[in-house]
Amino acid sequence: MKKIVSAFRRLVSSVPPVIAALLILSVVGMNLLANKSIDTGVEWLALDCGILFSWLTFMSLDVLTHCYGPKAASAMSLLALALNLLMAGIFFLASLIPGVWGESFVAGSEAVINRALDRTFGGTWYIILGSSVAFAVSAVLNNFMNYGIGRLLRRKRGFGTFAVRSYVSTFLAQFVDNMTFALIVSRVFFGWSLLQCFTCALTGAVLELLFEVVFSPLGYRVAKNLIAEREAA
Repeated sequence: MKKIVSAFRRLVSSVPPVIAALLILSVVGMNLLANKSIDTGVEWLALDCGILFSWLTFMSLDVLTHCYGPKAASAMSLLALALNLLMAGIFFLASLIPGVWGESFVAGSEAVINRALDRTFGGTWYIILGSSVAFAVSAVLNNFMNYGIGRLLRRKRGFGTFAVRSYVSTFLAQFVDNMTFALIVSRVFFGWSLLQCFTCALTGAVLELLFEVVFSPLGYRVAKNLIAEREAA
């Protein structure tokens, strides 16, 4: 056990603080914004604002996998998940503290708006449970899939290989993440149909993949610089 803890400490100290911060902040932001649905105007298409952060989560994991391997990336995923649960606990405590949110000052609606904001930040146990399970499963899947594809393409280097690894693993892992959450939370507690769950998972994965495509050159540059720095050390 001591060896595991010691290895984890070395890993955390070796990961660039900015990468670790982006991973943790994106996980927290992703789960918080998942409370807001997107009005698509299409009955069978359901999305939430968590997609604005989720692409950054998986791009950070792709960089970590590329530089440190899937086990290290998965360990950082669990750290991010643990800190997200800590933040959820703090948000919940804040929702119990008597007081008034600044945005609740609307004549005649203060109590309703204040209660809604408390519930939004305080979270609901099944949403936290669903998002935690979905992220844990999809993160590990993404990391080992990214690594496995890299092993198949080990004779090829450059942005093309990084892109293939990232695009395939991100799309499939995001689909699993969205589908797992939809089945655990949306279908059970909000009555979504299986079609809505599937279309939400698929559409979300496509949109998040598009984010990954746009920002993958930046991710590749960061990963390349990190590897060069480690080799020079």
